[in-house]
Amino acid sequence: QVQLVESGGGLVQPGGSLRLSCTASGIIFGAYMAWYRQAPGKQRELVAGISSGRSTDYADSVKGRFTISRDNAKNTVYLQMNSLKPEDTAAYYCNLRFGPTDYWGQGTQVTVSL
Repeated sequence: QVQLVESGGGLVQPGGSLRLSCTASGIIFGAYMAWYRQAPGKQRELVAGISSGRSTDYADSVKGRFTISRDNAKNTVYLQMNSLKPEDTAAYYCNLRFGPTDYWGQGTQVTVSL
């Protein structure tokens, strides 16, 4: 059983930056890692993903502003978020996928507001 622990959320003003971290209890080498987010009243959506070969995917709404990366030695995936907008406000969830199996973190809140 893999456990994922997120950190780095918080309150930031528009235009600001945050870096989210997600550390897995087990080895992440070979797994697809991703960040999802869910705003109140909306469906959970993919924000960014990174393969074991470090190929990346981004939602159109965050391209050019967010960067996903991973450190396999630390079993950690990161999401650097720059130029944050109020519409980025959501609970952000870390996801790890091994084949058909998904693991989720507990979520970390990001609020972008004056």
